[in-house]
Amino acid sequence: MDFGVDNPTPAVVAIDLHRGHLDPVVATMPLEAERAARIVEANGVFFDACRAAGIPIYHIVTRYRDVAEIRSNPFWRTRADDPNATRKNVERHNLEGLPGCEVMPRLWRDGDRVVDTKKRYDCFVATDLDFTLRRHGINTLLITGVNTSSCVLATAIRANVLDYASVCIEDCVDTMDGPVLHEAALTCLRAAFGWVMSSEEALGHFAA
Repeated sequence: MDFGVDNPTPAVVAIDLHRGHLDPVVATMPLEAERAARIVEANGVFFDACRAAGIPIYHIVTRYRDVAEIRSNPFWRTRADDPNATRKNVERHNLEGLPGCEVMPRLWRDGDRVVDTKKRYDCFVATDLDFTLRRHGINTLLITGVNTSSCVLATAIRANVLDYASVCIEDCVDTMDGPVLHEAALTCLRAAFGWVMSSEEALGHFAA
């Protein structure tokens, strides 16, 4: 398959696979427990295969110093006041020092890389993600994580704008906003921003 870049050099960009979404004991904005367990296992299997193939894993983790960094977003401020919103706990989510900021243990291995200054849906905003990817010669992003309908979508769009080949790993993403918005996000990505494929397909293209 032609991914539009010379000598595709991939890395996994694993978005917010932390306890704040995926550990039902401490999560402040939880994915439903059964789906969380499934997404952790799917990513774990995919990451193990990528590591064996020499594909690096970049864990991107949301972390805020204080509530002011959250409430400066006008829309999020309104979600905190809506008891029916999926993001109603946004002002308590992944504040510095809380256990939710930890990558799920199943998914972390020594040698993985971490970018833990994420503040917004787009993983490139206010982080050094673009810098470290380019310094390591990465031109193809294998995007996994939570939430398909916000952070995954926003990051894949920005990756496209920055001229990376953007590949969303379909069985390794999910959203607390439900299956309709999950599928809508994947449809948007397929239409205009990059490739959507299973982990098995991606390994077939890149593991060699």
